Amino acid sequence: MFNKDKANGINLNGNSATLISAGTTLNGDVASETDLRIDGTIKGNVICSSKIIIGTSGLIEGNITGLQADISGKVTGNVEVKELLQMREECFVEGNIMASKLQIEPSAIFNGRCQMLLPTAKPKKENELKKPEAALYQ
Repeated sequence: MFNKDKANGINLNGNSATLISAGTTLNGDVASETDLRIDGTIKGNVICSSKIIIGTSGLIEGNITGLQADISGKVTGNVEVKELLQMREECFVEGNIMASKLQIEPSAIFNGRCQMLLPTAKPKKENELKKPEAALYQ
């Protein structure tokens, strides 16, 4: 009734997020399938199949891979997102970035290389694949 996994009581609600609060330090890689907000410190790689938000007190010493990222804190490592990467006013990124869309606020600091990814193309429908001449004779 409430999207709970009956085997272990885990809530599988699609709008939940994981929070690593200020004052928390994690040593090792972190992986998440839901949105991830980091206000603490992670010494390791961050892999997320959703959105990664790094608050002003957040610190990542490792690579970041995700669908989207919104960075206000400090990152020492490479950042790769499939969609939008936002680098906010107080952001500091030391490393290379790869994204389909990029937004950098004027006072953000970025030291590294930037590579823009091509947006993924949608597969064409079967009728769009036919040659125009063939469609006329049907």
